[in-house]
Amino acid sequence: MASYPKITALFLLAIAMMLGASNAQLSATFYSKTCPNVSNIITSVLQTAQGNDIWIFPKLIRLHFHDCFVNGCDASLLLNGTNSEKTETPNLSTDGYGVIDDIKTALEKACPRVVSCADILALAAQLSVSLSGGPKWTVPLGRRDSRAPHKEKIGNIPSGHESLATIKSLFKSFGFDSTDLVALSGVHTFGRAQCAAFTDRLYNFNNTGKPDPILNATYLTSLKSQCPQGGSPTSLIDLDEQTALSFDNKYFLNLQQRRGLLQTDQELFSTAGADTIALVNKFASSQSQFFSSFSKAMIKMGNLNPLTGTNGEIRLDCKKIN
Repeated sequence: MASYPKITALFLLAIAMMLGASNAQLSATFYSKTCPNVSNIITSVLQTAQGNDIWIFPKLIRLHFHDCFVNGCDASLLLNGTNSEKTETPNLSTDGYGVIDDIKTALEKACPRVVSCADILALAAQLSVSLSGGPKWTVPLGRRDSRAPHKEKIGNIPSGHESLATIKSLFKSFGFDSTDLVALSGVHTFGRAQCAAFTDRLYNFNNTGKPDPILNATYLTSLKSQCPQGGSPTSLIDLDEQTALSFDNKYFLNLQQRRGLLQTDQELFSTAGADTIALVNKFASSQSQFFSSFSKAMIKMGNLNPLTGTNGEIRLDCKKIN
């Protein structure tokens, strides 16, 4: 009889360990023993990729955003198949999947069955920013990959046409405050957008038959020449006219000059009485404050509903479940 309490205690300890494994926290040192060179390996692949495609860095961070906003950072975006998230409207213009596959191949050679595709997206996003002149931050790791896509939640991805009230409500639902919203929006300091994402602002804003009155007149003329009526909706336009390949704070200076390309961008500065105006001004005057806030917000975004411990899996091929 005396042994029963001891057995019970051991049983409860085992259960606690199992629960702990399935609810493990992300950690910056997660791969320190199992794949210590993970960042160096990814950096090497990214540098090669950048030699083939100068726009690859903004493309890759966009994949991380679009993955995390749909049911959390679980690499569900990368899955192919009939229910793939890739085929939904917000993701039709995404790119860079081949580079993610190249990273996975390199990591499988060095550290087989260790590094998840979700962590690859998070690390590739951070390295893409820092390699473009932006901030470095320590990425918490240990995410695992989902076993299914989540196309039913694809509506969580902003379209670029929302009002500030709508976009603030969406971000708040994820636990982001106004500082996070403005900082994360600053990712549009590099990269490009298709004409289809903003042509309504040029010709028929809010069904008025007229351009968005907020748009800088000179900028409007320039955009109309690049995206004429009846032109290709998939033509790509730099998000920042001057430094579209560099991660800097020029995005916020553009907003002050009414040269924000997407509606959701410009409304951060042009919505009367909004608390985001002061934040745009702060980041426009201090790149270091922008970098600091962006890093914190990226860590917060990377922590959205990750699969950890024994949940999900470590995909051997990011395009399909094991």
